[in-house]
Amino acid sequence: MNKITNYFKALVFFILCSNIATAQTDIDAIMMPKHNFCGGIIYGHSNWKNYWEGTVKRDNENLGNVSASMVNVMGNYGITDNLNLLFGVPYIQTKASAGTLAGQKGLQDLSLTLKYMPIETDLGIGTFSLYTIGSVSTPLTNYVADFLPMSIGLQSSTATARLMVDYQVQQWFATASAAYVARKNISIDRTAYYTNQMHYSNQVSMPDATNINIRMGYRTSHLVAEAIFDKFITQGGFDIRKNDMPFPSNRMNAQRIGVNLKYTFTKKLAGLSAIAGGNYVFDGRNVGQSYSIMGGAFYQMDWSKKKKKVAVKK
Repeated sequence: MNKITNYFKALVFFILCSNIATAQTDIDAIMMPKHNFCGGIIYGHSNWKNYWEGTVKRDNENLGNVSASMVNVMGNYGITDNLNLLFGVPYIQTKASAGTLAGQKGLQDLSLTLKYMPIETDLGIGTFSLYTIGSVSTPLTNYVADFLPMSIGLQSSTATARLMVDYQVQQWFATASAAYVARKNISIDRTAYYTNQMHYSNQVSMPDATNINIRMGYRTSHLVAEAIFDKFITQGGFDIRKNDMPFPSNRMNAQRIGVNLKYTFTKKLAGLSAIAGGNYVFDGRNVGQSYSIMGGAFYQMDWSKKKKKVAVKK
């Protein structure tokens, strides 16, 4: 399965948990061939105990270990060989091992992505590729955003623009991308709230965000193994106040490292892929220091129109 889910929606689904790893994303350098469709399911689980309250690292005995599980149904269709359409629909459940905060569950946000590769050319001893990626997302249900860290999302529709480059020498590759995420304001179920000043409104101004993603590793038609560095930076917002609950418009920064694996079967299982991965948030601000694992399976189908040979009797 190729590039099938939006990193930002994974991060947003559980803010103090950061994101569940996704081995197949819209930000790898693999394109789905024309009229091919690949669909499947990923299961991910993330857990944290320690978190950053602003820049101060601490834990909270009233929460214990906070976890989130996600089942994401995803797909990727090759409109042409260099233009792909991707979607993702995640179902998320959150839980705390201590205290009285009830976990939440439900469908989160639909994400749609167009991925375009305008340039693929030989350069030096390898192949250079350039990609432009545009994504939008919108909530699928009326889940509660103002209940972090138990919320399953932020109820904010987003638009993301990303530029990505890839360079491959034989089976070894390096990919780098940068993105800007514009986020729509949200409404919450109270008429007044405090950030760093009092607001007499139910409207919350959501700060935009930027992302840097670097990945490198080994890639063939049957095996992909990669190491990832990812940095998410909120452009504004404020810190969680001491001993207070997080708020949707908090500043939420996270740096993580991870690994992803993908194996595509051959012969009788041709078209079937298995993926696995994990990541760790090693530095952050108003996010949890989470460990995440994931696994999934996908199947690729060729929907191109093929001419059928007609047998003629002699």
